[in-house]
Amino acid sequence: MSSPCKAVVLGGQTGLLGMSLVNVLERAGCEVKATPRPAEHWMDPEALRAFFEAAEADVVFNTWAYTQVDKAEDEPSEAMRINRDLTAKVAGAATGAGARLVHYSTDFVFNGRAERPYTEDDEPDPQCAYGRTKLAGERALMEIAPPGLLILRTAWLFGPGKGNFVRTMLNLAAERSELTVVHDQVGSPTYTPDLAALSLDLVRAEAEGIFHVVNAGRASWCELADEAVRCAGLSTPVRPIDSDDWPQKAARPAFSVLDTTKFTEATGVTPRPWVQAVREYVYGEIQGGQADDGE
Repeated sequence: MSSPCKAVVLGGQTGLLGMSLVNVLERAGCEVKATPRPAEHWMDPEALRAFFEAAEADVVFNTWAYTQVDKAEDEPSEAMRINRDLTAKVAGAATGAGARLVHYSTDFVFNGRAERPYTEDDEPDPQCAYGRTKLAGERALMEIAPPGLLILRTAWLFGPGKGNFVRTMLNLAAERSELTVVHDQVGSPTYTPDLAALSLDLVRAEAEGIFHVVNAGRASWCELADEAVRCAGLSTPVRPIDSDDWPQKAARPAFSVLDTTKFTEATGVTPRPWVQAVREYVYGEIQGGQADDGE
């Protein structure tokens, strides 16, 4: 990718990751066009291609997704329409406009029964509608095989500009005498500004294929909440509970830590630990008076 570049960020106006991508790309000197959530007219491949061509895009970052995990159990067709069908249309339009595509996927493509961090070579086995539709999107992209395609699997996003798990936990900790948080789901907490910067590292390295991109380390939801509460200087105790004590419609992977070795081999960059990222988020965004808007 040339620098400065011209980029399109689908979801860059409203999405948690999309907004961080816009910020990182603009700081890198790129000219960026951003969209809101996917409206119906974006289902037209010609409209997409015209937009990419007008932007003279070198690269399209696709953060558009149906991400309501539990609701997807009731709306699997709608989730598939966004996560597979629209994704395929974005790929075709980007290719037609001469832009490479960076697409974001999820740890939910795995079944959560591994005993070590998942690599890109591990066989997907999603256990819920959301995971199945995201995997279908990946496979549609691999079948289309647009030049320079990057599929980045990530997980447990938190960051500035919008509501997220960490922000929710801090809000609740300020109101309640105790928090109870699931401790038997373990994954890879990921800070969206870091994910955005690491995405740009892959593009600059001219990498292609599927990569796992998350912050280093692992945590349960309870451990993530506890670290955030402590960083904020709150004394609210965080008590672990089992998933059975917090029933949800969609199955969540019990273990979905992602291995980033392939990413580091491609870029020479090692993602920093999630604990450092949480501290930066809490100190810089929340205590600094630039809290999320909560939307």
